[in-house]
Amino acid sequence: MEESGLFIRFGVALIIGVLVGMQREYAFDTPGKELATGVRTLAVMGLLGCAGAFLSDLMRSPWPLTAIIIIVGIFFAVNYFIDAWNGDTGLTTETSGILTLLAGALAYWDQLALAVAIGVATAVLLSIKPEMHRFVERLTREDIFATMKFAVITAIVLPVLPNRVFGPAPFDIFNPYKIWLLVVLISGISFVGYILIKIAGARKGIGLTGLLGGLASSTAVTLSFTSKSKTDEEFSKPFALAIIVAWTVMFSRVIVEVAVVNFPLARQIFLPIMVPIVAGLAYCIYLYLRHKTDQEADVAFHNPFELVPAVTFGIIFVIILFLSKAAHVYLGDTGIYLSSIVAGLADVDAIALSVADLSRGETGSSLQTAGRAVMFAAVSNTFFKGCLVLFMGAPSLRRAILPGFCLMLVTGAAAALML
Repeated sequence: MEESGLFIRFGVALIIGVLVGMQREYAFDTPGKELATGVRTLAVMGLLGCAGAFLSDLMRSPWPLTAIIIIVGIFFAVNYFIDAWNGDTGLTTETSGILTLLAGALAYWDQLALAVAIGVATAVLLSIKPEMHRFVERLTREDIFATMKFAVITAIVLPVLPNRVFGPAPFDIFNPYKIWLLVVLISGISFVGYILIKIAGARKGIGLTGLLGGLASSTAVTLSFTSKSKTDEEFSKPFALAIIVAWTVMFSRVIVEVAVVNFPLARQIFLPIMVPIVAGLAYCIYLYLRHKTDQEADVAFHNPFELVPAVTFGIIFVIILFLSKAAHVYLGDTGIYLSSIVAGLADVDAIALSVADLSRGETGSSLQTAGRAVMFAAVSNTFFKGCLVLFMGAPSLRRAILPGFCLMLVTGAAAALML
């Protein structure tokens, strides 16, 4: 090995140790107290791991690195026993020290990217301790149970599902593995929004709730704030802001979902779908400047990692996939447009993904037709949610949201027709 390469690896190990050590020093923030694992100690730990791996390589034996790990482990065990005797039973610092040592060894083995990633991840996890504790405090037993149940069933079911199509031609479009994978995708996007709401708290600025809620469920945001407008009519403009933000995020979410399934289709609709997004953002800015508020909002969001809704979405997706294919076979492009508009009233995700999946093959619909269908579905979904506000909301909310609703509806429909 060249000497320059060797110095780079030891340098990376040193930097990792310093990074983690600085976080530990800052976390304890005890002037005049000598820490057992401060910035100097952890910097040396990184170098020690790299040196141990170097010696093992020179001697062609795992024992030098193994001996270092054992000796350091004994030191940490003694230190932990002393701390526990004094009432401090935390293992975080000792664990991060061992991880720093192992990252140093990875740096020597030329796994620099992985070593740096481990070092940065360790420092970040150590730094966000208060936020993680607050997040856990907001979780309910149902959240934990639903998340674990979905994760276990997905991890077990997904790998064993057959990854091939079923059904007679031309309806040989049902791939159990890909269908369940799309269920995981949608639930994952919703779960990201749910996690962000748990971290930031639902009782935050109304606009922020609309932004995060749009990832979880724009329909939930619409229904919640529409209902609240009847009792808190003076906040109709902030409620309208949150609803329009959620609708705008819904359009953005659709482009991400389509890109995962069919990237060429995502490129096809990127510019058209940006038209209602920009229109929505422009009206959001107008509402924000017209009526700034620090009012908080508490919107009820349920954990999206429930098994029954996930299976329900899978069934809906299969039905829409079949209907879209049948409409295309027997009615041509017009059938796809009609099925997209009707299905979009209930669920834009399912129809967007089914159209994206159908347009991938050579015998499927063209990208132009699929792009229009996705746009029609998104506009149809926006139309449905707008009608909810117009029929169920307070008069002041209807007045505040009507211009933005019409703007997004018209621009979205026009962009779809121009595809």
